[in-house]
Amino acid sequence: MALPASTNVPRDTGRRRTVTFQTGRAVALGTAAALALTGCLGPAGSARVSNADASGDGTLRIGLILDNTGQQNFLNAPQLAAAKLAVQDINAAGGHKGKPVELLPETISTDTAAQARALVAAKADVVIGPTDSSRAAAAIDVLANAKVAVISPANSAGALSNYKSNGYYFRTSASDVAQASVLAKLAKDGGAKTVAVLHEEGGYGKEVAAAVDDAAKQSGLDAVADAEFTPGQAQQAAAGVKAANPDAVVLVASEGAQGAIAELNNAGLAGKKLILSDEAVSRYGSGLGARALDGTRGVLPGVFPSAAFQKSLVGVDHGLKDMVFAAETYDAVILAALAAAAAEDDAGTSIAASLVAVSGGTAGAADQPVGQPASQPAGKACASYKDCVDALRAGQRPDYDGQSGRIAFDAHGDITEANYMVYTYGPDNLAKMTGTETATSSGG
Repeated sequence: MALPASTNVPRDTGRRRTVTFQTGRAVALGTAAALALTGCLGPAGSARVSNADASGDGTLRIGLILDNTGQQNFLNAPQLAAAKLAVQDINAAGGHKGKPVELLPETISTDTAAQARALVAAKADVVIGPTDSSRAAAAIDVLANAKVAVISPANSAGALSNYKSNGYYFRTSASDVAQASVLAKLAKDGGAKTVAVLHEEGGYGKEVAAAVDDAAKQSGLDAVADAEFTPGQAQQAAAGVKAANPDAVVLVASEGAQGAIAELNNAGLAGKKLILSDEAVSRYGSGLGARALDGTRGVLPGVFPSAAFQKSLVGVDHGLKDMVFAAETYDAVILAALAAAAAEDDAGTSIAASLVAVSGGTAGAADQPVGQPASQPAGKACASYKDCVDALRAGQRPDYDGQSGRIAFDAHGDITEANYMVYTYGPDNLAKMTGTETATSSGG
């Protein structure tokens, strides 16, 4: 498969978007935490912060929940290929306790609870998925009750940070609100002193807008307005934003993004003044007025897969075209196997109890990784299953930094470092990647 050096952002695919492959300049974000957390300690009795007795049967079984149908079905292939590749790499390094790790046969269905029950029946120790945040609860409720660890490579809803999973739920993708400090930084980097937010009604719009407002204030910007709109009815809200006379406008929208952009353009607030949240980034082209987005910037979560990783994925699935969530899926599988290796047990409870530590994360006492005495040195950074297992054998705590970047789970099962690709639109209302940003959290 040819690996193009650059490309435009492809078509709008709803809540999930396709991105193609290009390297970008890393720009570390030194601002306050963007991953909204409510505290450093996990809930009492949480599997993430509890010791676990060995109860596995000696075979590590990994299941997948693939819940993408219709227009979203292209998201299944990269996740499946990445899971297969990860299992191949794990088994090439000796598997789990000398036995091959098993990837259970996959099904594709929007009946997430049924998939979860089937995986429990198949003796899954850990399940990777689901993709859609709206289906996470159905998976968690079944799997956590069965003491099976769950790692989603794609869930982003902020509310999932505090969902009652008894400590069995993790995700290698960032919460939606993690982008807030990046959006505020883009405004400030563009020379803005004042910023306004226009957000679409609903949980995504409200949560991200509130986080942007906080991040703007923390970075020294004056947040002068926050207006809400209903898709297709953004004119009045755009007029309210214009009245505040901001230097920059952050649009937090999904379904109603194009209409809102048109209204902002009519109000003279598009172009270089406009910054788009991840759900608002799309290929607009002739769908908007000429040069409406010329100079507009926006973000998409994640990182471009390296050329070597792309080649390996295509080696698993020769027809693979999209690689959305492939890196996050690969890392989820590797982390699950590392957790089992660290615990010397394949049971879901043992995996959940070890995931924070092997990811280099923190839970429990402030800034103290799970299971690491204060006198013990920091974890050994490693980027492959083999290298991390070698660290374990040498008596070191592995700190896995994978294809999706640093992970470092916290007590909520969230990653504490989120990577974003920055896109800049041209006069044709199409965007190209122009850089990267990283939002970090203290993990507390």
